[in-house]
Amino acid sequence: MIMDYPLLWITLIIPLIVSLIVLLVRIENVRSTAYVGGFTLLLPAFIATYYAITGALSEGVFDPLQIDMENRGLGRFMLYIDGLSAPIVIGISIVTGFVSIYSVKYMLHRIDEMSSRGEPPPSFGVYYVLYVVFSISMLGMAYSTNLAEFYIFLELSLLSSFALIAYYGYGDRRRIALLYFIWTHVAGALFLAGVLYYGFKSGTFDVIKIVEGLPAYVSPFLEKGYQIAAWLIIIGLFIKMAVFGVHMWLPYAHAEAPTPVSALLSPNLIGIAGYALARFALPLFPSVFETYQWGFVALSFITIIYGGLVALRQSDFKRFLAYSSVSQMGYMLLGIFTLTAYGIGGSMLHYLSHAVGKAVLFMVAGVFIAELHGLRAIDKMGGLARRYPLIAAVSLLGFMHLVGIPPALGMWSEILITFGLVKAVPLAGVGSVVLLSSLVIVAFGVTAAYSFVTMRRIFFGPLKQQGTGESLDDFKGSILFIAVLGVFFFIAITPFSEALRTASTVLSSLVGGG
Repeated sequence: MIMDYPLLWITLIIPLIVSLIVLLVRIENVRSTAYVGGFTLLLPAFIATYYAITGALSEGVFDPLQIDMENRGLGRFMLYIDGLSAPIVIGISIVTGFVSIYSVKYMLHRIDEMSSRGEPPPSFGVYYVLYVVFSISMLGMAYSTNLAEFYIFLELSLLSSFALIAYYGYGDRRRIALLYFIWTHVAGALFLAGVLYYGFKSGTFDVIKIVEGLPAYVSPFLEKGYQIAAWLIIIGLFIKMAVFGVHMWLPYAHAEAPTPVSALLSPNLIGIAGYALARFALPLFPSVFETYQWGFVALSFITIIYGGLVALRQSDFKRFLAYSSVSQMGYMLLGIFTLTAYGIGGSMLHYLSHAVGKAVLFMVAGVFIAELHGLRAIDKMGGLARRYPLIAAVSLLGFMHLVGIPPALGMWSEILITFGLVKAVPLAGVGSVVLLSSLVIVAFGVTAAYSFVTMRRIFFGPLKQQGTGESLDDFKGSILFIAVLGVFFFIAITPFSEALRTASTVLSSLVGGG
């Protein structure tokens, strides 16, 4: 289906226009204008939900405005949304929209704090432009049907997020920003090398085309010569995803970024790499996925368990959240490499669940940083549920998304990933059943342990903090909205499930999955 109007392009252009207005308006008008910008970032979630309810996502929906780059050998740049990308689009839209509103007072507070220390950063208007560029670049990646198009949006996201950390971050922010820049651009360079190798050999960078009015993947490449491209793309995406072994950059960058940016980096940006594995790498190189499937499954479990155990040892709240993101990316990876419709669909739902849950928790961390004079040490917290009952309640919902306890959306994603794993594993005897069951139990157990142990350490026991800083009650509504929407999608999963099943089945069929 092709839309009547270029709605997807509009969702990228309008927030950018509003952000430029924020850059130009007087300081007293900044808040109201930035709030308008936040609401424009919510438009993609409404569009995806509308097409899910009407059933159009099962077929897929193209934006009518397309950029023909065939004469330059780049293929056709199109924006597209279907059942596979809908959870990604909704997750990015909800988080960027509400965090944008949350960030107005937070970042004005942060800029004043930095100025009082003699290191004034660029104005709030500069922050907001960078924030919106970061947000719409992630949406562009989710909409993309072409590898070159995806890479352009990827570079925009990396450059804007680097500038946000360097200008507004905490601690040794310039060194951390440089570390982030090096790691993410190594990942981007590997991805680009694989894309160029593939594109020049195949003659196109398209992955999804319109064939007789319907979306269709290009033919997969099974020749061994293309494995070079496959491995460059996969390793580049693994670095972006912070998979075990190439995860070292994430705790530093995500912990020291300004908190609203952390709320986008950790749940949204790194998860897009997992989406790209399913959207681009799997349909192009199914033989590589099939050949090395069980090695990747083992890597997934290692990532889940390692990230969770290290998270348990953290005393800094934001570093805890960063390591828990490493663990959560293991679940996305596991779902994809089951190579089944259940697992791939569960992985995409897990993106949305993690986006909602982790954004809530990073925003909660921001409340403590602002109200309790920069408090981040978990050991110095305790008993905070008495002073912040609403914050404690939404934090519990955030942790429930990570663990997969109803009414959190994470329950559906983890059920589907588990079903996909069971369907993928040849249960040849008691040994394989015991091994599979043990790995799943340990993975889920570690996730529950780091979530609820940390919940107890922060919100229960004796109250350790007596003083207060600046009250930021006005942005707590944004946290509540995200938490409530996570519950809404747990209940209203049906309109999305059919479209997600259809898209996941197409991908799994490329490798003989079910």
